[in-house]
Amino acid sequence: MDRKTYDKAYDFYDASEKDSAFIYFNRAKDELIEKGYYSHAGNSLVIMGIIQCEKGDYYGSQETALSAIKYLNIQHDSADLSANYNNLGIASQSLKEYNKAIVFYDKAAQFSTDFRYKIAQVNNKAVSYSYLKQYDSAISILKKALSNPNLKKYPTTYYRIYDNLAYNRFLKNPSYNAEPELSEALQARIREKDINGQITSLSHLSTYLKDKDNQKSLMNVKEMLKISLSHHLANDRLEALQKIILLEHPENIKPYFEKYQYLNDSLTSARNKSKSQFAFERFEAEKLKTENVQKENQILLQNIGIASLILLLIGGTISGSIWIKRRKERLQKENELKIKENELKISKKVHDVVANGIYQVMTKIENQEHFDKDKALDELEFVYEKSRDISYEKVDSNDTLEFYKKISNLIGSFKNEKVNTFLAGNGANIWMDLSHSVQDEVYQIMRELLVNMKKHSQANLVAFKFERNNNLIQIQYTDNGIGIPGEIIHGNGLANTVSRIEKIKGSIIFDNTNEKGLKVYISFPIS
Repeated sequence: MDRKTYDKAYDFYDASEKDSAFIYFNRAKDELIEKGYYSHAGNSLVIMGIIQCEKGDYYGSQETALSAIKYLNIQHDSADLSANYNNLGIASQSLKEYNKAIVFYDKAAQFSTDFRYKIAQVNNKAVSYSYLKQYDSAISILKKALSNPNLKKYPTTYYRIYDNLAYNRFLKNPSYNAEPELSEALQARIREKDINGQITSLSHLSTYLKDKDNQKSLMNVKEMLKISLSHHLANDRLEALQKIILLEHPENIKPYFEKYQYLNDSLTSARNKSKSQFAFERFEAEKLKTENVQKENQILLQNIGIASLILLLIGGTISGSIWIKRRKERLQKENELKIKENELKISKKVHDVVANGIYQVMTKIENQEHFDKDKALDELEFVYEKSRDISYEKVDSNDTLEFYKKISNLIGSFKNEKVNTFLAGNGANIWMDLSHSVQDEVYQIMRELLVNMKKHSQANLVAFKFERNNNLIQIQYTDNGIGIPGEIIHGNGLANTVSRIEKIKGSIIFDNTNEKGLKVYISFPIS
């Protein structure tokens, strides 16, 4: 069997060059299907799906993994089927589709012939039950796994189950004393040099100690940050920074916020880059297959008919080749343009949704003496979910708060001992019949103005006035700061504001002519 491309793909995969491995597995898969080597083609798709999942392309991973199943034989490819279903479980769990993940983990265990893999998949299933807050189910599964006499032969797997069992008992009953078991698991994982296990133990200990001993909780999570930094584990580092923000004293939070924001932006961009790259590679491969079929059809036509027809077809083939070449160039340019437009769109969303969201939470923590840290966690978690949703073009359908209340909360969040905020005319009737998409644009515009005020204006009085005349909404923003220089108005942030106004067919005027302060006049139609 000629499997040069397939073997080269595995060389890249074994060398941890995952992007190159994906490209070669994708090529190998088509070659293997054509030659009838279906198990090897299925294996290629399994590895491709795992690579996509590791890179954060969860929807793409699910699509690839599901397409692998039809090429795998139940009798001969059980290991691949087990790995594939386990990967579907991980992707589903990452997308918070926990019930679906449980089904996939069951199938993975069904096909698993390796004891450790089967136990790992059972553990993953328990974790999904834990996310669903079905702690009794999780505990029952973990207790049964822990009672297996063969488990102690594998300390890494044993202490994964042991730690999760103690943690779920605590989640079910917050008064349960889980610290001795969690600490024992941590020490065992240090002895076994189990880096991922150490990070999990430190995270669990930090959560357990959060309301019992803040300093010990903070000590554990800082150790978690240190380990994740030294081993380049970006997602674990992000989790550690999030925990530190909630445990540290407010005056020490800012540098951690900045690191969190930078890392979150980087991970979001990397996920979207991978998603575009994988999609582009699959697109190019499908396009090449189509062109090959076209060429084969041309060859067939050239061998049919009399000599005169062959001469005519030769001329047709020349013009056809020119057409194919031009079409190929056009498709490539269109695809490159789509990718660039997508990158610009993502960059804009990251700035508007993630950067400004985190900046708003920072403002609250810095300036409000009695700001609730648990509330900060909820808001930070919301921003994190928003950043993940950017990857999947997910529409927020859960925001049921009335829009005028959202506006009041937004403006109020920038009020502190140095800055007074005022608003007039904000009522439910002002925003009546305004579509959800326009509401979102207006909210982002107002937040952009407030963020730029905080960063640049040195104002201590800020006011918004809202009016509605028939089908037109008018917003007047006023502050008593130093105004906004032209380069700020035309910079990234307020350039986004101008483009948003144009998108909703409105107008914006920056009145910077007064000796002190700034006025901004915004108007836009309801429909």
